[in-house]
Formats: sequence, C-alpha cells, structure tokens
Amino acid sequence: YEKWYTGLLDLVVKSGLVPPVDLETGERAKGSPKATPPLTAAMIAPLAKRWNADVARDVPIAPTFKVGQRVRARNINPPGHTRLPRYARGKSGTVDRDHGVYVFPDTNAQFLGEKPQHVYSVRFAARELWGEQAAPRDSVYIDLWDDYLEPA
Repeated sequence: YEKWYTGLLDLVVKSGLVPPVDLETGERAKGSPKATPPLTAAMIAPLAKRWNADVARDVPIAPTFKVGQRVRARNINPPGHTRLPRYARGKSGTVDRDHGVYVFPDTNAQFLGEKPQHVYSVRFAARELWGEQAAPRDSVYIDLWDDYLEPA
C-alpha cells in the first residue's frame, strides 16, 4: 500500500489539489488554497461526467486479439498504476470475450492521455495461475487491456 499511497500523494500535488508544504507539515499552510465549496453528494454526478467517469469509447480501433485466441499476460513491472494483477503476469490464457474499447487506466491515472484500446475477458486455468494445488477444472477470468497482452 505504500506504493499506492506515495502515488496518490504525488497525484494530488501534481494536480494542484494540495501544495507540497501542506503534506510535509500535515497542516494547511498560510496562503494555501482552501477547497470551497465542500464536496456534496449532489456534486458527484456532474463531476463524474466532467472527469469522464464513463470510460467506454466509441472509436474505430481494430482489436489486436480474437475470441478463442491464446494470449499471454505480459510480464511487466511498471513503477506506476496498473490493473494487470501480478499473479497473472507471464501466464497464458484464452480470450473469452472482447468488451470493446475503453480508456487505458495506466496512462489515464498519470494524466498521460486516455490511450483507448480493447479490453478482453481472458480465461486462465486456475492451475496456470496457482499450480497443481488448484482445482483442475477451475478457471479465473480477468479483464485485460491490449497493452497487457501478447500472443502466446
């Protein structure tokens, strides 16, 4: 959690929500901007719309993979945000479904752009992920973006 906490602190400073001195001292420094008005429940829906909380995108991007195709989750270790579970990295599975095109969270979380791409539901045999102690007929489905996958 320390990695996430550090990333969140970096994000609030870079976005201008909190000055670094406020984080260092734990108090609002003289002259630091005060958030006004306070966030209310009625403000959530308009903010979500403004911040593109709907992450589906209707753009003509060809899928990289097809349903039924064998794929491997890339073995990556990015310093920032990723939705690729560590336990799936380097493991092979089969594309079960193409959900369409969505904002790529890794770049979007760092304000590096939406980088829209296909998201696939990939079926992994439980034994592929956790070894022989896993039940032989169990499967795990993980929704993964194009950038997390490569052909198996």
